Amino acid sequence: MSDAPSVTPIAERGYAHPDLLVDCEWVAAHLEDPSVRLLESDEDVLLYRTGHIPGALKLDWVEDLNDAVMRDYVDTARFEALLRERGIDDDTTIVLYGDKNNWWACYAFWVLRLFGLANLRILDGGRARWIQEGRPLETATPTVAAGRITVGPRDDVAIRAFKDDVMAHVASGRRLVDVRSPEEYRGERLHMPDYPNEGALRGGHIPGAANVPWARAVDPDTHVFRPADELRAIYADEQGLDPTAPLVVYCRIGERSSHTWFVLTALLGWTQVRNYDGSWTEWGNAVRTPIERP
Repeated sequence: MSDAPSVTPIAERGYAHPDLLVDCEWVAAHLEDPSVRLLESDEDVLLYRTGHIPGALKLDWVEDLNDAVMRDYVDTARFEALLRERGIDDDTTIVLYGDKNNWWACYAFWVLRLFGLANLRILDGGRARWIQEGRPLETATPTVAAGRITVGPRDDVAIRAFKDDVMAHVASGRRLVDVRSPEEYRGERLHMPDYPNEGALRGGHIPGAANVPWARAVDPDTHVFRPADELRAIYADEQGLDPTAPLVVYCRIGERSSHTWFVLTALLGWTQVRNYDGSWTEWGNAVRTPIERP
Protein backbone atom coordinates (compact mmCIF):
# COMPACT_ATOMS: atom_id res chain seq x y z
CA MET A 1 0.00 0.00 0.00
CA SER A 2 2.93 2.37 0.70
CA ASP A 3 6.60 2.49 1.53
CA ALA A 4 5.89 3.36 5.16
CA PRO A 5 8.54 2.01 7.54
CA SER A 6 7.58 -1.37 8.95
CA VAL A 7 6.64 -1.86 12.59
CA THR A 8 6.75 -4.81 14.97
CA PRO A 9 3.24 -6.26 15.38
CA ILE A 10 1.46 -5.09 18.53
CA ALA A 11 1.21 -8.65 19.90
CA GLU A 12 4.99 -9.03 19.74
CA ARG A 13 5.98 -5.90 21.67
CA GLY A 14 5.51 -7.34 25.15
CA TYR A 15 2.71 -5.08 26.35
CA ALA A 16 0.71 -5.86 29.47
CA HIS A 17 -2.57 -5.17 27.66
CA PRO A 18 -1.99 -5.42 23.90
CA ASP A 19 -5.76 -5.69 23.38
CA LEU A 20 -6.06 -1.96 24.11
CA LEU A 21 -4.26 -1.17 20.85
CA VAL A 22 -5.30 -1.84 17.26
CA ASP A 23 -3.30 -1.21 14.11
CA CYS A 24 -4.30 0.39 10.81
CA GLU A 25 -4.93 -2.97 9.19
CA TRP A 26 -7.43 -3.88 11.92
CA VAL A 27 -9.23 -0.57 11.54
CA ALA A 28 -9.34 -0.90 7.75
CA ALA A 29 -10.93 -4.34 8.15
CA HIS A 30 -13.60 -2.95 10.50
CA LEU A 31 -14.63 0.23 8.67
CA GLU A 32 -18.04 -1.28 7.90
CA ASP A 33 -18.43 -3.05 11.24
CA PRO A 34 -21.52 -1.64 13.03
CA SER A 35 -20.16 -2.76 16.39
CA VAL A 36 -17.11 -0.48 16.04
CA ARG A 37 -17.18 3.31 16.34
CA LEU A 38 -14.16 5.39 15.35
CA LEU A 39 -13.74 8.69 17.21
CA GLU A 40 -11.14 11.27 16.22
CA SER A 41 -9.87 13.62 18.92
CA ASP A 42 -7.28 16.20 17.84
CA GLU A 43 -5.38 19.10 19.37
CA ASP A 44 -6.31 20.99 16.18
CA VAL A 45 -10.09 21.00 16.54
CA LEU A 46 -10.49 21.97 12.87
CA LEU A 47 -8.39 19.10 11.52
CA TYR A 48 -11.27 16.61 11.32
CA ARG A 49 -12.94 18.70 8.59
CA THR A 50 -9.90 18.47 6.34
CA GLY A 51 -10.11 14.68 6.19
CA HIS A 52 -10.63 11.78 8.59
CA ILE A 53 -10.72 8.00 8.53
CA PRO A 54 -13.88 6.89 6.70
CA GLY A 55 -16.78 6.56 9.10
CA ALA A 56 -15.05 8.34 11.98
CA LEU A 57 -16.87 10.93 14.07
CA LYS A 58 -15.32 13.88 15.87
CA LEU A 59 -14.83 14.07 19.64
CA ASP A 60 -13.94 17.67 20.49
CA TRP A 61 -11.88 17.88 23.67
CA VAL A 62 -13.02 21.48 24.23
CA GLU A 63 -16.72 21.37 23.38
CA ASP A 64 -17.59 17.76 24.17
CA LEU A 65 -15.56 16.70 27.20
CA ASN A 66 -15.18 19.85 29.27
CA ASP A 67 -17.85 21.70 31.21
CA ALA A 68 -18.51 25.13 29.73
CA VAL A 69 -18.39 26.97 33.07
CA MET A 70 -16.61 24.94 35.76
CA ARG A 71 -13.10 23.64 35.19
CA ASP A 72 -14.13 20.00 35.16
CA TYR A 73 -15.53 17.41 32.81
CA VAL A 74 -19.16 17.21 31.75
CA ASP A 75 -21.59 15.41 34.02
CA THR A 76 -22.89 11.91 33.44
CA ALA A 77 -26.08 12.99 31.66
CA ARG A 78 -24.23 15.19 29.18
CA PHE A 79 -21.57 12.55 28.61
CA GLU A 80 -24.15 9.84 27.98
CA ALA A 81 -25.97 12.10 25.53
CA LEU A 82 -22.85 12.89 23.49
CA LEU A 83 -21.98 9.19 23.19
CA ARG A 84 -25.54 8.34 22.15
CA GLU A 85 -25.36 11.10 19.53
CA ARG A 86 -22.39 9.23 18.09
CA GLY A 87 -24.33 5.99 17.77
CA ILE A 88 -22.66 4.20 20.66
CA ASP A 89 -24.33 1.29 22.45
CA ASP A 90 -23.25 -0.58 25.56
CA ASP A 91 -21.48 -3.23 23.45
CA THR A 92 -19.84 -0.86 20.95
CA THR A 93 -16.06 -1.02 20.62
CA ILE A 94 -14.79 2.56 20.65
CA VAL A 95 -11.53 3.17 18.77
CA LEU A 96 -9.88 6.52 19.50
CA TYR A 97 -7.23 8.18 17.36
CA GLY A 98 -5.97 11.66 16.57
CA ASP A 99 -3.11 13.96 15.71
CA LYS A 100 0.12 14.54 17.65
CA ASN A 101 0.80 10.79 17.96
CA ASN A 102 -2.52 10.26 19.78
CA TRP A 103 -1.84 12.91 22.38
CA TRP A 104 -5.53 13.93 22.60
CA ALA A 105 -6.85 10.46 21.79
CA CYS A 106 -5.19 9.20 24.97
CA TYR A 107 -6.69 12.14 26.85
CA ALA A 108 -10.15 11.13 25.57
CA PHE A 109 -9.40 7.50 26.51
CA TRP A 110 -8.57 8.59 30.06
CA VAL A 111 -11.75 10.71 30.35
CA LEU A 112 -13.88 7.83 29.06
CA ARG A 113 -12.25 5.58 31.63
CA LEU A 114 -13.32 8.04 34.35
CA PHE A 115 -16.89 7.26 33.34
CA GLY A 116 -16.28 3.52 33.53
CA LEU A 117 -16.16 2.70 29.82
CA ALA A 118 -14.15 -0.46 29.31
CA ASN A 119 -14.52 -1.37 25.63
CA LEU A 120 -11.94 1.12 24.39
CA ARG A 121 -9.03 0.91 21.97
CA ILE A 122 -6.34 3.28 20.68
CA LEU A 123 -5.31 3.20 17.02
CA ASP A 124 -1.55 2.76 17.31
CA GLY A 125 0.14 5.61 15.44
CA GLY A 126 -3.05 7.63 15.06
CA ARG A 127 -3.70 9.89 12.08
CA ALA A 128 -0.02 10.12 11.23
CA ARG A 129 0.42 6.36 10.82
CA TRP A 130 -2.84 6.00 8.87
CA ILE A 131 -1.68 8.67 6.42
CA GLN A 132 1.87 7.31 6.35
CA GLU A 133 0.48 3.96 5.19
CA GLY A 134 -1.32 5.71 2.34
CA ARG A 135 -4.80 4.89 3.59
CA PRO A 136 -7.88 6.91 2.57
CA LEU A 137 -9.43 9.93 4.25
CA GLU A 138 -12.87 11.43 3.68
CA THR A 139 -14.35 14.83 4.47
CA ALA A 140 -18.04 13.93 4.76
CA THR A 141 -19.39 13.65 8.30
CA PRO A 142 -21.18 10.31 8.69
CA THR A 143 -24.80 10.16 9.78
CA VAL A 144 -25.48 7.54 12.44
CA ALA A 145 -28.55 6.35 14.30
CA ALA A 146 -28.69 7.30 17.98
CA GLY A 147 -27.09 4.83 20.34
CA ARG A 148 -28.45 3.43 23.59
CA ILE A 149 -25.42 3.36 25.86
CA THR A 150 -25.97 3.78 29.60
CA VAL A 151 -23.20 5.60 31.45
CA GLY A 152 -22.68 5.37 35.20
CA PRO A 153 -21.31 7.97 37.63
CA ARG A 154 -17.84 9.33 37.04
CA ASP A 155 -15.13 7.93 39.32
CA ASP A 156 -12.62 10.63 40.24
CA VAL A 157 -10.66 8.49 42.69
CA ALA A 158 -8.83 5.61 41.03
CA ILE A 159 -7.03 7.30 38.13
CA ARG A 160 -7.43 11.04 38.76
CA ALA A 161 -5.52 13.25 41.18
CA PHE A 162 -6.54 16.68 42.47
CA LYS A 163 -4.27 19.37 43.91
CA ASP A 164 -4.78 18.27 47.53
CA ASP A 165 -4.02 14.70 46.53
CA VAL A 166 -0.77 15.87 44.95
CA MET A 167 0.15 17.94 47.99
CA ALA A 168 -0.26 14.83 50.15
CA HIS A 169 1.65 12.74 47.60
CA VAL A 170 4.57 15.20 47.69
CA ALA A 171 4.52 15.38 51.49
CA SER A 172 4.81 11.60 51.68
CA GLY A 173 7.92 11.62 49.48
CA ARG A 174 6.32 9.72 46.62
CA ARG A 175 7.36 10.03 42.99
CA LEU A 176 5.86 12.10 40.18
CA VAL A 177 6.54 12.33 36.46
CA ASP A 178 6.49 15.72 34.74
CA VAL A 179 5.93 14.91 31.06
CA ARG A 180 6.43 18.46 29.77
CA SER A 181 9.37 19.72 27.78
CA PRO A 182 12.70 20.21 29.57
CA GLU A 183 12.30 23.99 29.17
CA GLU A 184 8.99 23.91 31.03
CA TYR A 185 10.38 21.58 33.69
CA ARG A 186 13.32 23.92 34.33
CA GLY A 187 11.00 26.91 34.61
CA GLU A 188 12.37 28.63 31.51
CA ARG A 189 8.99 28.47 29.76
CA LEU A 190 5.34 28.29 30.83
CA HIS A 191 4.27 26.36 27.72
CA MET A 192 5.85 24.14 25.11
CA PRO A 193 8.35 25.61 22.66
CA ASP A 194 6.58 27.17 19.65
CA TYR A 195 3.42 27.80 21.71
CA PRO A 196 2.39 31.09 23.38
CA ASN A 197 4.36 31.41 26.60
CA GLU A 198 1.37 31.69 28.93
CA GLY A 199 -0.82 29.76 31.34
CA ALA A 200 0.87 30.19 34.73
CA LEU A 201 2.38 32.83 36.97
CA ARG A 202 5.43 30.78 37.86
CA GLY A 203 7.63 28.26 36.12
CA GLY A 204 9.32 25.15 37.44
CA HIS A 205 8.10 21.73 38.51
CA ILE A 206 6.44 19.98 41.41
CA PRO A 207 9.01 18.94 44.06
CA GLY A 208 10.38 15.46 43.48
CA ALA A 209 9.13 15.14 39.91
CA ALA A 210 11.24 13.43 37.27
CA ASN A 211 11.15 14.90 33.77
CA VAL A 212 10.24 12.37 31.07
CA PRO A 213 8.74 14.16 28.04
CA TRP A 214 5.65 12.30 26.85
CA ALA A 215 6.83 11.87 23.26
CA ARG A 216 9.75 9.65 24.28
CA ALA A 217 7.25 6.78 24.42
CA VAL A 218 6.66 6.99 20.65
CA ASP A 219 8.89 6.03 17.73
CA PRO A 220 9.19 9.32 15.79
CA ASP A 221 9.68 7.51 12.47
CA THR A 222 6.61 5.26 12.61
CA HIS A 223 4.46 7.16 15.17
CA VAL A 224 3.65 3.93 17.04
CA PHE A 225 4.37 3.19 20.69
CA ARG A 226 7.80 1.83 21.53
CA PRO A 227 8.05 -1.83 22.64
CA ALA A 228 7.61 -2.61 26.32
CA ASP A 229 11.32 -3.26 26.92
CA GLU A 230 12.21 0.21 25.62
CA LEU A 231 9.48 1.80 27.72
CA ARG A 232 10.68 0.01 30.86
CA ALA A 233 14.20 1.19 30.13
CA ILE A 234 12.94 4.79 30.15
CA TYR A 235 10.64 4.76 33.15
CA ALA A 236 11.97 2.01 35.43
CA ASP A 237 15.68 1.71 34.60
CA GLU A 238 16.55 5.30 33.73
CA GLN A 239 14.26 7.03 36.24
CA GLY A 240 14.15 4.36 38.91
CA LEU A 241 10.37 4.40 39.14
CA ASP A 242 8.75 1.54 41.02
CA PRO A 243 5.94 -0.13 39.00
CA THR A 244 4.18 -1.12 42.23
CA ALA A 245 4.29 2.30 43.95
CA PRO A 246 1.74 5.14 43.74
CA LEU A 247 2.71 7.57 40.98
CA VAL A 248 1.28 10.88 39.75
CA VAL A 249 1.82 12.16 36.21
CA TYR A 250 1.18 15.73 35.12
CA CYS A 251 1.87 18.30 32.39
CA ARG A 252 0.25 21.68 31.74
CA ILE A 253 -3.48 20.85 31.49
CA GLY A 254 -3.47 17.07 31.78
CA GLU A 255 -3.49 16.06 28.13
CA ARG A 256 0.17 15.16 27.56
CA SER A 257 0.23 13.37 30.90
CA SER A 258 -2.78 11.26 29.91
CA HIS A 259 -0.61 9.89 27.09
CA THR A 260 2.03 8.86 29.66
CA TRP A 261 -0.73 7.50 31.92
CA PHE A 262 -1.84 5.27 29.03
CA VAL A 263 1.72 4.09 28.42
CA LEU A 264 2.33 3.20 32.06
CA THR A 265 -1.03 1.55 32.75
CA ALA A 266 -2.11 0.01 29.44
CA LEU A 267 1.26 -0.90 27.95
CA LEU A 268 3.39 -1.58 31.04
CA GLY A 269 0.60 -2.67 33.38
CA TRP A 270 1.39 -0.34 36.28
CA THR A 271 -1.68 -0.19 38.51
CA GLN A 272 -1.23 2.84 40.78
CA VAL A 273 -0.84 5.70 38.31
CA ARG A 274 -3.05 8.79 38.55
CA ASN A 275 -3.25 11.72 36.16
CA TYR A 276 -3.25 15.21 37.69
CA ASP A 277 -5.30 17.07 35.09
CA GLY A 278 -5.11 20.38 36.95
CA SER A 279 -1.39 20.14 36.20
CA TRP A 280 0.80 23.21 35.86
CA THR A 281 -1.96 25.70 35.02
CA GLU A 282 -3.35 24.99 38.50
CA TRP A 283 -0.14 24.27 40.41
CA GLY A 284 1.82 27.17 38.91
CA ASN A 285 -0.99 29.64 39.71
CA ALA A 286 -2.07 28.42 43.15
CA VAL A 287 -1.10 30.16 46.39
CA ARG A 288 1.53 28.37 48.49
CA THR A 289 2.08 25.42 46.21
CA PRO A 290 5.78 24.55 46.40
CA ILE A 291 7.86 24.43 43.25
CA GLU A 292 11.39 23.45 42.35
CA ARG A 293 13.77 24.76 39.73
CA PRO A 294 17.10 23.14 38.87
